[in-house]
Amino acid sequence: MHHYDLAIKNGMILTMNAFNTIIENGSIGIEGDSITYIGQEAKETVHADVIIDAKGGIVLPGLINGHTHAAMTLFRGLADDLPLMDWLNHYIFPVESKMDSEFVYLGTILACAEMIMSGTTTFCDMYLFEDETAKAGKASGLRCLVGEVLYDFDSPNYGSIEKGLQYTEWLINKWQGDPLVSIAVEPHATFTCSPDLLRATHDLALKYQVPLIIHLAETHHEVVEIQKKYGKRPVEHLRALGILGPHLIADHCVHLNDHEIEVLAEYKVNVIHNPESNMKLASGIAPIYKMLTAGIPVGLGTDGCASNNNLDLLLEMDMAAKLHKVSTMDPTVMDALTVLRMATIDGAKALKMDQYIGSIEKGKKADIVIIDTNKPHLIPMYNPYSHIVYAARGDDITDMIVNGNVVMKNKEILTLDLADIMTRAAKKSKEILGWLSFDKGG
Repeated sequence: MHHYDLAIKNGMILTMNAFNTIIENGSIGIEGDSITYIGQEAKETVHADVIIDAKGGIVLPGLINGHTHAAMTLFRGLADDLPLMDWLNHYIFPVESKMDSEFVYLGTILACAEMIMSGTTTFCDMYLFEDETAKAGKASGLRCLVGEVLYDFDSPNYGSIEKGLQYTEWLINKWQGDPLVSIAVEPHATFTCSPDLLRATHDLALKYQVPLIIHLAETHHEVVEIQKKYGKRPVEHLRALGILGPHLIADHCVHLNDHEIEVLAEYKVNVIHNPESNMKLASGIAPIYKMLTAGIPVGLGTDGCASNNNLDLLLEMDMAAKLHKVSTMDPTVMDALTVLRMATIDGAKALKMDQYIGSIEKGKKADIVIIDTNKPHLIPMYNPYSHIVYAARGDDITDMIVNGNVVMKNKEILTLDLADIMTRAAKKSKEILGWLSFDKGG
């Protein structure tokens, strides 16, 4: 009789494997950080040091937030209902210029608490003072892919851009081989990075074989500006610089024409879709259905809390599915299974992490969440996929395991002191208001 370190029993397992296998009354055996057994209760009783009872709920691979700015939780609701450039230039950039490492650690820990409670086990982050983001992610027990945002002007973290590239290289070396933290090279966007900087970031990513992540074609304004400056649209601009490839993760990709979609598919570029942020900032509707048809790996992201204003991927899935149905006037596009795959295995593919996360399969890392389906809004259940996408909410998540460690049990986060984090965040918000009134000459 085999004995496991940790087991989950009595759940409906949605494996999200290549066949979308569902195991009713399933159990999972975990040894160390990996899944070593998946089966049905009746066939084998699983023995383990720690057993988590799913109580008939849904057992799912941990959700993957493919693009966010975690520390921006501290700006949640600070400046809503504004156009992107006004929002950035008059609110976000001024407060960001006053930020420090302690701010980023606190904002990220707050984000991690929210992500844990809503089922996200992996997040991909682009922001400032990213060593703090990595530290906070690791302390919370989450998996993360993070990188320092790089642009042509001076950064409140590293100062001049040469130092930004050095800082990124230092991050890559510091976190190499970490079980939870991975580093990417992250130039901000085509309109904030010179061609030389974009080439330098690309070389650095190739040197260390890490992903290159950029905001791409997020707004109409960006497309017009790049066309004016370089005589081509953003995708062609990156192609001319020799930057397109399977190591590139492009966030947003809202304003693409059919030719550009073909180009991204040809170069095997990965895309992260952020529907709620794109809706809230009125950036537009990304042609995701066409990208999926072209075979582009597409993941799902929440973007930062200042433009969403939550990190709940269950709500993001619901929104993604409905947005594309109404924009194409076709209720069959972006069906629930497709969207759930975007938040799990396809999101893992887009982040180049699908070898070890994104599905519940033997040999993969044990990143697993449990959904309590014994609630009025989740009864009856005819189809678990559509239930998750259209009916479930973040707070239906009860338990979370990341890399074989129990991070949340019965809705209690085991890695963080939640009350303390919330108190500190509320205090910090008073400081932020002070920064803003000062900047506006108030």
